[in-house]
Amino acid sequence: MKATGIVRRIDDLGRVVVPKEIRRTMRIREGQSMEIYTGREGEIILKKYSPMEELAECAAGFTKSISAVTGCLVCVSDQEQIVAASGPEQKSYLGKSISSRLEEAISNRKMVLVRPGEKSYFSILEDDDSTPPLPELIFPILSSGDAIGSVILCEKDKETLPDEAEKKLLQVAATYLGREMEN
Repeated sequence: MKATGIVRRIDDLGRVVVPKEIRRTMRIREGQSMEIYTGREGEIILKKYSPMEELAECAAGFTKSISAVTGCLVCVSDQEQIVAASGPEQKSYLGKSISSRLEEAISNRKMVLVRPGEKSYFSILEDDDSTPPLPELIFPILSSGDAIGSVILCEKDKETLPDEAEKKLLQVAATYLGREMEN
């Protein structure tokens, strides 16, 4: 654990304010769920809650299957990071923070197709200097009306665009993962 030097008092309702600097640095948004843990030495540990982590194994199975069929990189993200990835360069994506533009696309709850060179193009990763830009197809994962993540397909080269079959595969994966979260 890292000390911040910030001290806060508990109010009469038992609440503690997480300082703005920490919320900004850790990308904690208003209304976001937090898990609470206790440590052996009396610590209280707050961790951002990700419902997609519960489905990480299922999401990994989907990414492997879709990647095997398409030959493309396929990722599943929650609202913070890539939780599952299969295909070319998967190690460059798994566990990495997603970009603010991808967060926005998830929040908008619509399918997105972005191509390198277009004004609307954005990378799915926060700091993505190491991987070449590829066309990306993004489907949001919706569960009980909430946007909780996305399924992403990155084409093999800049010239290739996702076809209708690939779009349907991603749509099925996003729909299935969203329904699994509801169960």
